[in-house]
Amino acid sequence: MPTHLPVVTSQRRPPDAAPPSSTETTLLQPTEQSSSLRSDGARNYVHPADVRGRFDKARNIFFAVLVAIFAALPWINVDGRPAVLLNIEDRRFFLFGATFNAQDIWLFFFVLTGFTFGLVYLTAVLGRVWCGWACPQTVFLEGMFRRVERWIEGSREIRLRRNAGPWTVDKVWRKGLTQLVYVALSMLLAHMMVAYFVGGKGILTMVTRSPSEHPETFLWSVGITLVTYVNFSWFREQFCLIVCPYGRLQSIFTDPDSYTVGYDAKRGEPRGKAKAKDKGACVDCGRCVTVCPMGIDIRNGMQLDCTSCMGCIDACDEIMDKLKRPRGLIRFDSLNGLQGNKKGILRPRIVLYSTLLLVGAVVATLAFRKHTDFEANLLRLRGAPYVIEGPNLRNAFEIHVVNKRSGKETFDIWFEPIQGASFVVPLSKVDVEGLQGVRAPVFVTLAQSDFSGDFPVRIHVRRQGGSTEKIVVGMFLGAKAGSMR
Repeated sequence: MPTHLPVVTSQRRPPDAAPPSSTETTLLQPTEQSSSLRSDGARNYVHPADVRGRFDKARNIFFAVLVAIFAALPWINVDGRPAVLLNIEDRRFFLFGATFNAQDIWLFFFVLTGFTFGLVYLTAVLGRVWCGWACPQTVFLEGMFRRVERWIEGSREIRLRRNAGPWTVDKVWRKGLTQLVYVALSMLLAHMMVAYFVGGKGILTMVTRSPSEHPETFLWSVGITLVTYVNFSWFREQFCLIVCPYGRLQSIFTDPDSYTVGYDAKRGEPRGKAKAKDKGACVDCGRCVTVCPMGIDIRNGMQLDCTSCMGCIDACDEIMDKLKRPRGLIRFDSLNGLQGNKKGILRPRIVLYSTLLLVGAVVATLAFRKHTDFEANLLRLRGAPYVIEGPNLRNAFEIHVVNKRSGKETFDIWFEPIQGASFVVPLSKVDVEGLQGVRAPVFVTLAQSDFSGDFPVRIHVRRQGGSTEKIVVGMFLGAKAGSMR
């Protein structure tokens, strides 16, 4: 099997066209590079060709749905609040009707680990479909930026010829317009991202006002715009190779039964022309290479660069259809399937991952069920831990009640009786505005002669009309009669 295949294929030229220049001839001839990185480490800028097919259509629809969801979530209201709002300044977070505050940050552990392990599980079963179908880097690059490049600058072959040629008026305005649209798209994506932290209405208000009224948000928008522009206009697939660690870790999570995009070498080799005898199904057209957004040759086997976008499958199927040969020379299958071996679905790795995923889901469900729509804490007031007033000991506490709902709520406060102790709770009922907190003092008094050691004080808090009850605990401190602390 040859190790070097053409990145570009020659284009059929009109009869009246001028002969190609030496530079253009070089671009249109097969090269020894089939990656976005050259053998010396220099970058080989990738210009993937257009491809049409079932996977391309499905992926475009999926991209459109993902972008629509990403844009809409800050604007969709659930219970009077955005579906997703991460208000870091006030430490309030709204997720599909549920409200969280800084005290719920520990629940983020389950979100992060759940996503990470879900990605591991998905990789073990279906390979890198996340990269090619749902990763934001791919969705925005392939679904927006490269699409703009094709609309303005033309097909792959036209772009390559124009890039190799001199700077003409046509080249200047097309390149300039492309970059201007890139900047506009970067600004749009940046504001869509910031909307998750200030809300849809908030970002709309900020856009219509002076940046001096919200300098921090403005600087964040500028910074995200700059990073987005550099990434999608220039860095592109290098992000997947250099920055993202997932591509380097994928081999740990996969096995010969994991699905991936692969080439059926048994059927395709040896390669040769379509009419050649004693040759395989692969006609060595290079179409699978030119459509790859990572610039690789899938016929060289499973590679770190491959994102399972399945563009090469559509490209190969297109050629097979023209030659009236069966599809599937390049297909989505396991390595065992590509080699004609028996494929295993329930294997030890999947059983282990499924068990861990089930356990994690149960633990996360129990953790989120403990989340309530209010918080209560018992804090000791500043000053001395206790006060001796004549024959009595007095401890002063403060109960802090936080209402996580968007509307005003009333909370009942009462204590568990303690023999010999008296409680003074000035506010047995507190009204708390939506997303606000109220502090109420609590005084506990005990005769010093009855004090035999520190003991817990338990106070109950419950929202009127609700069933959830919280018990907050503080320690009563003091000194025995005739002793000093």
